[in-house]
This record gives sequence, C-alpha cells and structure tokens, in this order.
Amino acid sequence: MIVLIIVLVFLALGYGVLMILYRYGWQHLPEYRISKETFADIRVSIIIPARNEADHIQPCLQAICRQHYPAHLMEIIVVDDQSTDDTAARVLAVPDARIRLLQLQAEEPASVGHRAPKKKAIEMGIAHAQGELIVTTDADCVAGPNWIGSIVSFYRQHQAQCIAAPVIYSREQSFFDIFQSLDFMTMQGITGATVHLHIGTMCNGANLAYTRRVFEEVDGFTGIDGIASGDDMLLMYKIYHAYPDRVFYLKCRESIVYTLPVKGWRSFWHQRLRWASKANKFDDKRLTYVLAGVYVWNLCFVLLALLGFYDSYWWLIAAFLLMYKTIVELYFLFPVAKFFRKKRFLWYFFPGQFLHIPYIVSAGLAGVWSTYQWKGRKLK
Repeated sequence: MIVLIIVLVFLALGYGVLMILYRYGWQHLPEYRISKETFADIRVSIIIPARNEADHIQPCLQAICRQHYPAHLMEIIVVDDQSTDDTAARVLAVPDARIRLLQLQAEEPASVGHRAPKKKAIEMGIAHAQGELIVTTDADCVAGPNWIGSIVSFYRQHQAQCIAAPVIYSREQSFFDIFQSLDFMTMQGITGATVHLHIGTMCNGANLAYTRRVFEEVDGFTGIDGIASGDDMLLMYKIYHAYPDRVFYLKCRESIVYTLPVKGWRSFWHQRLRWASKANKFDDKRLTYVLAGVYVWNLCFVLLALLGFYDSYWWLIAAFLLMYKTIVELYFLFPVAKFFRKKRFLWYFFPGQFLHIPYIVSAGLAGVWSTYQWKGRKLK
C-alpha cells in the first residue's frame, strides 16, 4: 500500500510539472502576425490526399480557391486514393484551373498490400508538384482566406524547413463533439509547446508545410512507409533530425484549418486507434517516454477504481487525484482555449474525464496490436 501511494505521488508530481512545462511552452510561443512582405518568389503546392470524401472535398477546394494569395503562385493537387464514391467527379466540378486531379490506380502499390496508402498518395502529389513549398491538408478541412499567406510569410521570415500549423474542430453540437474538440485542442496545445521548447516533434498532416527540397533530402517516407499512420509526425522527426533549428509551430489564428468531429463511437475508436498505432514507432524517444508516463498515469485511475471494490479508501484517493488532474490540465489548457476561442467548452472538461481516461487506456493498449478500419480499409 505504501509503495503504491509513493508511486502515485511521484506520478502526480511529474504530471503536474509536465502540465506547467506545457503551459510555459505555449505561453512563450509568440503569436505570429502576417508580414506585409511580397510573396512574388514563392510557389506553393497544396497536396490533398482524398479517399471517399465526396461530401467534403468541394468545400475544402472552394476555401482554398478563395485564398488571398497570387493565383499564379499556387497549385492545388488532389490525389484520389481509389475512392469508391464520386470524389473525383466532385473535384472536376470545381471550376478552377489551379486544381489538378491525380488518381492512384488499382495497380499502384497503395492497393497491393501497401500499408501506408496515404503516404503513397502524398508521394504521388509531390512527384507532380512544381512548388518550392509543399503544404498538406485533408479533404475534410476548410481554411480561412489567409491560410497560405500566413504560412508563406512565416516560412520566409524564419527560413523554416518544416512548419506545423493549427487544426481545430468546428460546429460542435453534442457533448460527444465537445469532448472530441477538447481532446483535440489539448493535443494542439501540447504540439505547439513541445515544438517550441524542442522537447518533441508533433504535428498534424491536416495542416503541415515543408520544403520540397527537404522532403527529397530526407528521402521522403522511406523507412516509415510500412506504417499506415505517421505521414506527419514521423516525417517531421526525419526533418527535425536534419534541421533541428528549422522546425516550427505556427501559432497564428489565420493559419488555422477547421475540421469536423467524427460521428459515432465506432468511427471515433478507429480514428484513435489509427493515431495510437504509431506511438511505439517514434524514433523521437522524448515523445515515447512522455507518452508512456502519461499512459501509466491514466492507467492508475483504472486500477484505483478496481481497488475501490476491495477498500473504498482507494476511491477517495482516486477522487482526489482526479480533481488534481483536472486542475493542472485546465491550468495548461486555459490559454490554449483562449487562443482557439473555445473557453466556453472548458465547463465540459471535468465530465469529459470519465470518457477520456478509459479511452486513453484502452486505445493506447489496443493501438499497439490491433488493426483498425479507415476509409473502408483494414490497416495496422
């Protein structure tokens, strides 16, 4: 009993320090303002891998076509990853000469036992791209009109090789949507803090930019192409390894891209399994150690709940630690929510713990071994 309490105290203190560190990193990450400089010499290629996105691809493309950026310096490449719906037709129906549609055919490696079809789609897009700067997003995302301008402005000012930019959920309607939004916003805050403090390499492929030259220099997805997920973080680490002082997080409201929460628990579960599946694939061991510590911390709540059936004393400890966990997480999350203008959702944070802890424990364990369904494919 004494040993367990000592372990709990150690984990609680460590977790509190981690949240303070994350808040420090986020607060000291300066918010970027778009420079007035010209963009006359920067050509941008926007790569959008798409599979069965007929319901989302047109709003995505229409938002990109409305960018306040010179039209002749921007190309939009949609790579249709063997969609079984009319995604391709929806792309062709958008009347803009900057849009190019590429299609992975059935004979492509992506469909013949290849475990990373999204990486294959991005590779194909980059192979046909002409831009100096590659920007990737997802087909279910919508960006504001200064999205590309803010990324290019930051790229020029900092001579960046890789830029992670913010992604956030929108149009939340239910408690489940808000729970997802809070969880995702927390990850965005951690991403910004870790990248700024150089204590980890995190990003989201729905809003990621890197130079074409550095993608070729690090040999693209070679070495990580057998992993279904990780077209973002695993690539980012390869770039960080080559240019540790040229990898950034762009904290700028005009750089945000918006996506929607998934609908239904089954889709949510498979999405989180997909994210968790790369947890043990990181070469960046700083993230591996932190993820392992956070996982054990959350696992302790499950163990305490079970021990409570033996002695209700453990339930009191669990309740105290849960309040502590909520307080230190809100301490970190408040400035993040302020930046994303979602402070109103913080009222749902405590009840969300009763979903968050079980899903972290179960998805973290299942993600290492389980397969998952994504876009009609069974992946690992």
